[in-house]
Amino acid sequence: MRRRVVITGLGTVNPLSSDIAEFWRALCAGQSGIGPIEQFDTSMFKVHFAGEVKNFSAEGYLDAKSVKRLDRYVQFALVASINAVKDSGIDFSKEDPFRCGIILGSGIGGLHEFEEQHSRYLEGGPGKISPFVIPKMIVNAASGNVSIHFGLCGPNTAVATACASGAHAVADAFRTIQWDQADVMITGGTEACITPMSLGGFSAARALSLRNDAPTKASRPFDKDRDGFVLSEGAGILVLEELQHARQRGARIYAELLGVGNTADAHNITAPHPCGAGATRAMQLALKDARLDPSDVQYINAHGTSTELGDEVETKAIKQAFGEHARKLAVSSTKSMIGHTLGASGGIELIVCVLSIVHGVVHPTINYETPDPACDLDYVPNTAREMRVHRALSNSFGFGGHNCCLAVGALT
Repeated sequence: MRRRVVITGLGTVNPLSSDIAEFWRALCAGQSGIGPIEQFDTSMFKVHFAGEVKNFSAEGYLDAKSVKRLDRYVQFALVASINAVKDSGIDFSKEDPFRCGIILGSGIGGLHEFEEQHSRYLEGGPGKISPFVIPKMIVNAASGNVSIHFGLCGPNTAVATACASGAHAVADAFRTIQWDQADVMITGGTEACITPMSLGGFSAARALSLRNDAPTKASRPFDKDRDGFVLSEGAGILVLEELQHARQRGARIYAELLGVGNTADAHNITAPHPCGAGATRAMQLALKDARLDPSDVQYINAHGTSTELGDEVETKAIKQAFGEHARKLAVSSTKSMIGHTLGASGGIELIVCVLSIVHGVVHPTINYETPDPACDLDYVPNTAREMRVHRALSNSFGFGGHNCCLAVGALT
């Protein structure tokens, strides 16, 4: 018999807020977190805006010495994890540390540290390189430091599948509890990719919106006039627990994680397969794993990046996976308000699905102004909608053709 897995803690750092309640309020109000980049001079770049986490400081959570030894993406992960653990009410001093673990995703890892140390090398040679460069920039620095912070000795891995990293991390943590290798897992994704090389690289690939004159209008998933995604940063962390473990300690249970589906497009390193077969299959597998019929689902939090091909293919995949029921689904994109947090998006967007179930509200897809005949589903345009959400899916599709779908529902 499969062990049931529930969600008991939520934590985030993102361009709208690092407080879950305020984040949810801003989403439902259709507020944008996109604005001019302040971390570096963008005058030489084609794109001048992003979804930055403003006024962020980890020093209220960690001592100053520790902060200096952590890349920004790790700081995001630690702050969001500390808040998620606090939200869950779990006391790890009363738990077996070998039954508690961490699996976190990041698409890029410590890019801030890499760029800073490379600049030092160019200016002064290898003697100027910091001894902390490797432990600060590696992709497993987030999961390693979170385990150290809480003293957790259970399963601990890092996932790097581009924009699907956070979702795949949750999927792996889900299986870890199902298979009785742990009782509690801290999981999700983190990313701090607003750097000169990242902005320049995505811009060179023609992946980013060029709406410098209207940053808050730039991310417009499924709208006919979309012209690329908005680079963003943040973290989304959840505490997963085995159901009886959570009940025995009297935990508040937000929702149950029901199933996962993973596939690959095997098509192109950056573009989705035009027929949407991989995305379709991921959703079908998640439904099968969760033992749900398509008609059991009310809401999909779409990958919805605001790219021309990506949004069209995702729409096609939803229709292929859900058939006639696709017309009855509410589909919205969190990225319309916070931009694309890459490896963190799967964690953040699963949190959004959980909050939709808890509050009976689906947040809008903002900036939806001109319908696209190729994107013809109900994208909850511009205004939040009150509705009962019993079951929801969260889609994450990454460069490399990685597809991951998570199914979540109210505990029954």
